[in-house]
Amino acid sequence: MPLSEHPTSKPRRGWYLAAALIVITAGCLAGWRHLHDAAKSAAKQPPQRVPVSVAQVRTADFPVYLNGLGTVQPYDTVTVRSRVDGEVTKVDFKQGQMVEEGALLVQIDPRPYQAALDQAIAKKAQDEASLKDAQLNLARYGALASQEFASRQQFDTQQATVQQLMAQIQGDQAAIDNTQTQVSYTAIRSPLTGKVGFRLIDPGNIVHATDSNGIVTIVKLQPISVVFTAPEEEVPAINNALVSGTVPVTALSSDGTKILSQGKLALVNNQVDQASGTIRMKATFQNQDNALWPGLSVSTRLLLNTLKQVDVVPEGAVGRGPNGLYAFVVGKDDKIEMRAVMVSQEGDGQSVIAKGLLPGETVVTSGQYQLEQGTLVDPKPEDTTATQPQTAALNSTTPAR
Repeated sequence: MPLSEHPTSKPRRGWYLAAALIVITAGCLAGWRHLHDAAKSAAKQPPQRVPVSVAQVRTADFPVYLNGLGTVQPYDTVTVRSRVDGEVTKVDFKQGQMVEEGALLVQIDPRPYQAALDQAIAKKAQDEASLKDAQLNLARYGALASQEFASRQQFDTQQATVQQLMAQIQGDQAAIDNTQTQVSYTAIRSPLTGKVGFRLIDPGNIVHATDSNGIVTIVKLQPISVVFTAPEEEVPAINNALVSGTVPVTALSSDGTKILSQGKLALVNNQVDQASGTIRMKATFQNQDNALWPGLSVSTRLLLNTLKQVDVVPEGAVGRGPNGLYAFVVGKDDKIEMRAVMVSQEGDGQSVIAKGLLPGETVVTSGQYQLEQGTLVDPKPEDTTATQPQTAALNSTTPAR
């Protein structure tokens, strides 16, 4: 009989199948129990929270600024030139120093002009002596003419001579005044208080009143001016600010990170530059510390208006999506509500909320990329000290959106 047809082979095969079925069933039961226990454990754990930074909607005054770029210009600039011809005998200033108004800068040889003055004074003294003699003769002719010992013609002639000498003395005095002025011009003095530049003339040189280069340039630094521009569409707002009173202007470094000086708007140009579509303005700064220097490029910040008691949030709290602006509001149960908002102004890292948020509500300022409606969050107060620059960032007028 063949081995495959042995009577004990079929019962043995059934035993193997039953054992395998038992093992598989036991494994499935163990796996099911493990998954069931894991699900129960996960159900017992609280849902994971998303860490975010938050800030509250606050009510505050919001200044609206107009940004610009400008150039520092001296309040006054004078090129010192000689008004007389002569040799420079003395230069009484150092290049780059501050000089007071009236301080001696350059001395020109005064001797030729002093000699002319002395001659004019002597001429006047001579004419005064002649006048005195003529007046005595006039008195004599008058007495003789009254007694008919002298003709009327002689008296009239002598009277004309006296008048001529008096006119001549007036001319002498004018010549003296002129020569005295010429003498004073030999001492060149500073016409203003300011800082001198490079010296263009050295002692020993001959200068002329017709020289165009001058001797030195002096600029007035205190106060000082900044000329800057603004878009033409801002002209009405600027004029309204001027009507309201003094318009503060802040001068900052060209990158806008450092305040250099505080001043006020001095004037607005009387016409718009049609080529650039801008209006030129000038602001005045006291510049006591000389932080502003002629020719320096600066950023400017002009205060147009101050919005009183408006709702303000950090600029990072406002997001921009396909349907417009929105903000994530944190509810009492730390669940996120996505809410549409309207912003009327932005600047200084802040946004003015015109619609959509209420004072005291908490909004997310960072970490929004993981959020959606209903997300549970772990809110932490925003660290404002780490993000603020050395000075406030430049504000700008932003239309309502």
